[in-house]
Amino acid sequence: MDSYEKKNLIYRFIFILFATACVVAILSTTFTYKYLQKQNFLLTEKSESAKEANENIDAIGVTLKNFRRIIDNCFVGEIDENKILDETIKGYVKGLDDEYTEYMTKEEWEEYQMQALGNFVGIGIYMTTDKDGNVVVVSTIKDTPAEKAGLEQEDVIVEVEGESMIGLDISKVSSKIKGEPGTKVKLKVLRNKTEYVDFEVERKEIKVYHVESEMKDASIGYLQLITFDEGCSTEFKEQFEELKSKGAKKLIIDLRYNTGGLVNEALEIADMIVQKDKDLLITVDSENNEELTKSQNDPEIDMEIVVLVNEYSASASEILVGALKDNNEATIVGTKTFGKGVIQSVIPLSDGSILKITTNEYFTPNRTKIHKVGIDPDEVIDLDENIKDGENIKDIQLDKAIEILKLK
Repeated sequence: MDSYEKKNLIYRFIFILFATACVVAILSTTFTYKYLQKQNFLLTEKSESAKEANENIDAIGVTLKNFRRIIDNCFVGEIDENKILDETIKGYVKGLDDEYTEYMTKEEWEEYQMQALGNFVGIGIYMTTDKDGNVVVVSTIKDTPAEKAGLEQEDVIVEVEGESMIGLDISKVSSKIKGEPGTKVKLKVLRNKTEYVDFEVERKEIKVYHVESEMKDASIGYLQLITFDEGCSTEFKEQFEELKSKGAKKLIIDLRYNTGGLVNEALEIADMIVQKDKDLLITVDSENNEELTKSQNDPEIDMEIVVLVNEYSASASEILVGALKDNNEATIVGTKTFGKGVIQSVIPLSDGSILKITTNEYFTPNRTKIHKVGIDPDEVIDLDENIKDGENIKDIQLDKAIEILKLK
């Protein structure tokens, strides 16, 4: 057997071994996710679709062998086998055509978790993908280099270090922006769809605070939820208690530009507000099995509430909005929400990498569909109608929230 045949045999073995390892990891590992606990993986029962999938995998193996033959014969350069494997898996998962399902390497997953816990190195921005596929700034984090440099909400990130970001997914754009503390990164953004603005921003260690609060007058408290990352429900409760001690008898919850996060964090906050034993969320899995989540505790927050939303309020934000709206616990003000009504579960693999996969669609307590639809506010106020007050832009959505609460 010559070296070429040996290589082919090794690559085929690695491919089959990897596919087997993924299955074994899924079958043998115990997870805390309810979705996975419900599944019944029976290797002895193969549906027609499963057979087709196996045939497809075999075909992919043959195709990869052919590509590898060309690469070995023609490619000039070093080959990183681990990177080839990771990118192959990412491509396979991307073929599902679900923007929320993705494969992450061990390193990518560790970075993702670190950011969710509120600590990472970067410039201090939250990003999302808009409906045109552009990566946009959702908000800057207070007292970070991005805020000080002048980056603004809805800036479209066009270039990083002179390289076009158009058409790239958000994880790649994020990785280009992040780097070592103390180094600088050059950005070009498109602002208001008309003006290109260049920035050079220093990277620093960023501490994320999920909730900000203040009193809007003697009796109205204001809580801005920036993200539903881990621990935000605890911060929310602490900030609410502080507002209450200052005299808050009515509350504004600002979910504008909050693109979501952890479902359980949104449900924890809903449970603080909604009456005990009321419906909070309906989830439906791939087999059309329904699960109903109800509030578990007597409410800790018993006052008039207005929730502010816009077209960037998504996912966990929409779960909280739906729970409060359908239980008549809040008036919703702003513009229609984004419309991300699906939940992802995280499946750890044996090498530390993970598969984040869409496993459920969710509905509001009144069975209102959210995915690709969004939630309509009770009072529609478009910020395009904002007016200037001297040098400042009046926040007419916030003004409307205050007006509503003063009348209650």
